[in-house]
Amino acid sequence: MRPRSAQAALALDTVDTDAAAAAKKLAAGRDITLKILEPSGSLGNVKPVAEVWTAQTGIKVEYIEVPLGEINQKMLLEAVAKTGAFDIALPATFGIPDLVESGILVNLDKYAAKYQPDGFQADTLYSIGDFYKDSFYGYQTDGDTYVMFYLKEWLDNPEEQKAFADANGYALKVPDTWEELDAQLKHFHRPDKGQYGGALFRTQYFIAWEWWVRFHAKGFYPFDNDLNPQINNEAGVKALEELVAASQYLYPGARTNGLFENFEAYGKGDSYANIGWGGTQKYLNSDKSSVKGKLAFGFTPGGNVKGKLLKTPYFNWGWNYVVSSVSKEPEIAYLFTLFATSPKESTVAVRDPDGYFDPFRSEHYKDPDIIKSYSEAFLVVHEASMRGSIPDLYLKGQGEYFDALRVAIQDVDVGKQKPKEALDDVANTWNRITRRAGKKGQQEQWKFLKSLYPRSIRDELT
Repeated sequence: MRPRSAQAALALDTVDTDAAAAAKKLAAGRDITLKILEPSGSLGNVKPVAEVWTAQTGIKVEYIEVPLGEINQKMLLEAVAKTGAFDIALPATFGIPDLVESGILVNLDKYAAKYQPDGFQADTLYSIGDFYKDSFYGYQTDGDTYVMFYLKEWLDNPEEQKAFADANGYALKVPDTWEELDAQLKHFHRPDKGQYGGALFRTQYFIAWEWWVRFHAKGFYPFDNDLNPQINNEAGVKALEELVAASQYLYPGARTNGLFENFEAYGKGDSYANIGWGGTQKYLNSDKSSVKGKLAFGFTPGGNVKGKLLKTPYFNWGWNYVVSSVSKEPEIAYLFTLFATSPKESTVAVRDPDGYFDPFRSEHYKDPDIIKSYSEAFLVVHEASMRGSIPDLYLKGQGEYFDALRVAIQDVDVGKQKPKEALDDVANTWNRITRRAGKKGQQEQWKFLKSLYPRSIRDELT
C-alpha cells in the first residue's frame, strides 16, 4: 500500500529540514509563493508551520480560507476551471476518491518514492484515507476518530451503580456494547429534573455516522464482495431500530444543534454521554466547560459477534495535505506537505488549542502541550482508537451514498418512514449511484478498501 522509498530518500530524523533544503534548491533564483487552500478555523494549525518553512526556504506562503463544508466543492470546481488558484489544499479525507476521479489531485507516488523516508508513515496511526486504488494522494494531518464521553461523577456514583445493577443485572461502567450504552442512556434520563441520558447527534449531517458504527458492530460490511449493499439486512434494520429507540433518552437539542452547539450543550454537565472527536475534548477540557476534568472516555461501543466482543472504532473526518494538479510547482508543493506532516512540524501544528488538527502521529501523545490541551486520560483512548479505526466509505460518490443514508435515517428517527423500507430505498439508491460511478471501478476500490480494515475487525466481518 505505501510508496516504496528510494535509496536517495530523506532521513527520518531530519526530514523536516531536509525537505526544506530540497525545496530551497529547487526554487533557487526564483520568487515562489505557494498558495494553500484550507478550511476556515485551521489557520492556527497551518501558519506556524508555514512560517518556519518560509524562514528555511525563502518560499512564501499565501493562505486561502474557505468555509468548513465547502473546501472539497471548491476543489472540484477547480478541476474544471483550472485557474491555478492554489498549489496545496486541505480537503476532508472522505472526499479524496471524488477529488482523484476529478483529476485535481497529483498522484504523489513518484515524489514519495523519491523523498519520503523509510518508516515515515509507521508512526502515522491512521493513513487509510491517504490512498485510492493503491496509489498515494496526500498526507493525513488530523486524527478524527470517534470517541465516547461520559460524566464520571454519574458513572462512579455508588447509588447509581447499585440502582443500575439491580435493574439490568450487570455493573455500571464505561460500556463495551451499544446495548449497554443504550441501557445507561435510559437509566440516567430524568428530564423532569433537567438531567438527560445523552447528547448524541440527531441532526441530518451527523446521524448516519452513529448508525455506521452500530451496523459494523453487528458484524457486517456495508457491501458484499460484488458491491451489493448489505445495509438493509436484519442487522442493519436492528441497528436503526436501536438508534431510534435511544433517541428518546437524549437532550432536547439533539435534533437541532450543530457541531459547536453540541460542544457547548454537553459542556453544561446535564447530559451523561456524548460522542465526538479530539476537537470536542479540546472544548470540554477548556475553561469554557463545566465538565473539565470530570469525564471518562471510551471507544465507540461494540457488539457481540460470533461469541465475542467486536469493537469497531471509526475514523470519519480528518484533513489531508494534497497537491493540486494545476500547480506549477508540484514537487515543491509535495515537499511542503512532507515538511508539514513531519514529526516535529506536525507536533507544532497539533499544539494549537483552537485549531482542527488532532493528534495523528505517535509522537504527538508525548508532547506536554498537547497533553495539556486534551488530558492524558483522553489521549490514551484516542491513540488506541486511532490505531484500530475502521475507515469511512472511501468510494467515488461518497457524499451521494452518505446523503441518501442520512436522509433515510433521519426520516426514520422522526417517524416518517419504517426502518426496513427506508433502508431498502437506500440500498436501491446505492445501486444506482454505483452504476453511475462505474461498477467495475467501484469494485476495484472496495476490494482495496476492505483490505485496509484493521485485521482484528476484518476477520469478524461478513
